[in-house]
Amino acid sequence: MIQWETCSACCVPTLSGQNVPGDSLPGLRYRLLEPWAHRKMANIGDLPKDVLVELFSLVPTRELICNCRLVCVLWRDVVNLATVWKRKCQREGFYHEKWDKTIKDWKIFYVLCSLKKNLLKNPCAEESFQSWNLDPNEGDEWKVEDLPGPHGRDFPSPHVRKYFVTSYGQCLKSQLIDLKKEGYWDQLMDEIRPDIVVKDWYAARFDCGCRYELCVKLLSADYIVLNEFCPEPVVIEQWSDAKWREISYTFCNYKAGVRHILFEHGGQDTQYWAGWYGCRVTNSSITIEPGRSP
Repeated sequence: MIQWETCSACCVPTLSGQNVPGDSLPGLRYRLLEPWAHRKMANIGDLPKDVLVELFSLVPTRELICNCRLVCVLWRDVVNLATVWKRKCQREGFYHEKWDKTIKDWKIFYVLCSLKKNLLKNPCAEESFQSWNLDPNEGDEWKVEDLPGPHGRDFPSPHVRKYFVTSYGQCLKSQLIDLKKEGYWDQLMDEIRPDIVVKDWYAARFDCGCRYELCVKLLSADYIVLNEFCPEPVVIEQWSDAKWREISYTFCNYKAGVRHILFEHGGQDTQYWAGWYGCRVTNSSITIEPGRSP
């Protein structure tokens, strides 16, 4: 009977108590030499750099930065390679060939792309006024209506089904965003200063004029205003086309120390009619995006 044993020196199977044909020393142990057993067991550090790059590109970002970089000098240097982060971008659809010469730091680019989301909660009124602060809230106060609404137009995107509408008194609503809670650490905001992109959509009823206003402020940890975008209010006359219009603005090269973003918008009607004849707003967004300018 063949008995399997293990050679403690190299942990490969051996044959015991069995003569191998052609052998002149009966009873001697012979190692069963499979092809893989001839080779020295490889250490991961012995793998070619391109193989390590491919392996690390599969590792979650937090593990890569917080754990893998600390293992040894080799791993730290490989994790720091732009090719690792460029490969992660390719895997997750954040890459385009035309960006090759414009992206300064592929790691930062990847992190910002993976974090990207709308920082405003409940932007399309699907959860009534949840997450919004209503102040002031005058006239007959804010209301949520279904698109297209009375004397209104459909929204350009079918996924938007509701909107917020103002009354004859001033109606403003706001959200305060804490960047650290959303995953954007202080060093990132101070040294990289990624683009902060603001977008909002507004419209009027066909049969009533209205005023729309928007103000976005970048605040420090102590809520000091560092930068702001507060354009002149938009007045839409009665008997307009009632189309939805987008307003957008990008904060770039702003002061260091941004820790919060205050978003506020709203307005009222210009006829002072009871009910909800004022400006309509929906699909608001604030995103933090990597700048690709050289």
